[in-house]
Amino acid sequence: MTVGVVDDEQGVREAVSAALEENGYAVQVFRDGQEAWEAWSRSMPDIAILDIIMPRLDGLDLCRKIRAQSHELPVVFLTSKDEEIDRVLGLELGADDYVCKPFSVRELIARVHALERRLRFSNSSDATPGETLRAGELELNVDALRVTWLGQAVPLTVTEFAILERLVRNAGSVLSREQLLDAAYPDDVYVTERSIDSHIRRIRKKFEDSGRALESISSVYGAGYRFTPS
Repeated sequence: MTVGVVDDEQGVREAVSAALEENGYAVQVFRDGQEAWEAWSRSMPDIAILDIIMPRLDGLDLCRKIRAQSHELPVVFLTSKDEEIDRVLGLELGADDYVCKPFSVRELIARVHALERRLRFSNSSDATPGETLRAGELELNVDALRVTWLGQAVPLTVTEFAILERLVRNAGSVLSREQLLDAAYPDDVYVTERSIDSHIRRIRKKFEDSGRALESISSVYGAGYRFTPS
C-alpha cells in the first residue's frame, strides 16, 4: 500500500516517511502540492497525507483536485492548530481525518493503519463482518469503521467513528470531553477539548444529511455528552 506525503518542511517529510517505511508502507514524498499533483494526475496513491499551508498549491486545493478524481481515496491533513477542524474537514473537501502539528508520529501511523483497514475491508469481497455494535437502527462495524443508520451508510471519519463508538459502548453514561478526547486522540496531546464539540456537531450533521437525524447524542451542560439508544 502506497502513502503519499506532501509537506514543505523537510523534517516532517523525513520523520513521517521513515515511520511509514518502518511499518511496511511504500512512500511517495513531495515538497508541495503542485509537485504531488503532477505525479498523482497520472497515478494516485492509496492514502494521502497533506500539509495545509504549502507554496504553489496548498493542501486544501490539492484535496479538491483529488476529490475531483476520487471520492474514496483517504485524505489526512496535517494542521497547524485544532481551530482549523471545521475548515479541513469541511464537507466540500471530504477529508477523512486530521492531525495537529506538532504531532505524534505514532498517532499519525495509527490513523493510517485504521484507514488501511477500512480500505482493505471495503475492497474485499470475502471480508467477515467482525465486531458489530447495535443500538436500535444504528450499527457500527468496528473492523471496517463503518456506520449504518436506518440501513444507510453514514461516512464518518476515523476520529468521528472513535468518538461515536466510545459513546455507544457507554450508552446511558455521561462522558466528559476529556474521555472522548482520549478515545479519539489517545496519543495526541496537542488537541484541545473544544475540538470534541466540533466533531460532535459534524457527526450530527452527517446523520441529518443521511435523511434522518440521530437524536441519541445529547449534550449535558458542564459535563459532556451522553448516548441514549432510541
